[in-house]
Amino acid sequence: MKTYLSLATMMAAISVAAFFGIRSFSNPRADAQGAPQSVHPVIVELFTSEGCSSCPPADALLTRLDQQGRLGNAEIIALEEHVDYWDQLGWRDPFSSAQWTQRQQDYAAAFRNDGVYTPQMIVDGRKEFVGSSQSSARSAIADASRAPKAEVALTANPVSPLQAHLKIDVKMLPDPAAKSAQVWLAVTESGLHSNVKHGENAGEDLHHAAVVRSLRKIADAKQGAAIAYAGEEDVPLDSTWQRGNIRLVVFVQDPKSKHILGAAMAHLAQ
Repeated sequence: MKTYLSLATMMAAISVAAFFGIRSFSNPRADAQGAPQSVHPVIVELFTSEGCSSCPPADALLTRLDQQGRLGNAEIIALEEHVDYWDQLGWRDPFSSAQWTQRQQDYAAAFRNDGVYTPQMIVDGRKEFVGSSQSSARSAIADASRAPKAEVALTANPVSPLQAHLKIDVKMLPDPAAKSAQVWLAVTESGLHSNVKHGENAGEDLHHAAVVRSLRKIADAKQGAAIAYAGEEDVPLDSTWQRGNIRLVVFVQDPKSKHILGAAMAHLAQ
């Protein structure tokens, strides 16, 4: 079951109220016959809210996928984005942001949906469905892993307890139909939970997967170039974030179709 809010309803509701381990696209593994098999990172986004009673099963599914890490030759990179349009309906989600709501609205426009809803899962910007559907998730992840991918190389170095430094290289973009592409950088934190006091989930202890703490566009990638992007970024880290639970994610996205063309992830160790 999904909890659906049209854009108009949503707006009305709002008005009422130090070392890194690197994982990347190029890592091979051996199949049953011992031959190397390419690993394809797949971004799995979940739009959710602690104020939504339909969301905990979707949160649990994303957690299982995140912990599993792999599905066939797909490397699962989870992004849990808490929208803020539930915040006026009994419980203010401490992880919510208007930025994630806007991102979901942008997806709604790309998919030509009438509005936004929770829980919604989106795989590689290509398929969307009710976020608690395990069969839909597995099918979409398998399909996404077969799509051509840009190779994204990500290396990271600690600068201080409050900053990391990244070096990013994006090789040839795989989709010639993409007129442009954007390079995005996300910081996620796992192991977060809340004891919900009010709203639809009152009395529940809700646990989360890779909650998005920050997300920003860092560059435009060049279509048709052997090196679509090469650059370095300093990443600020909040002192309240648990370093052992932090991951750094870089992905390349077509701003029109919203298809994700490549990705890589680094773990931030204690």
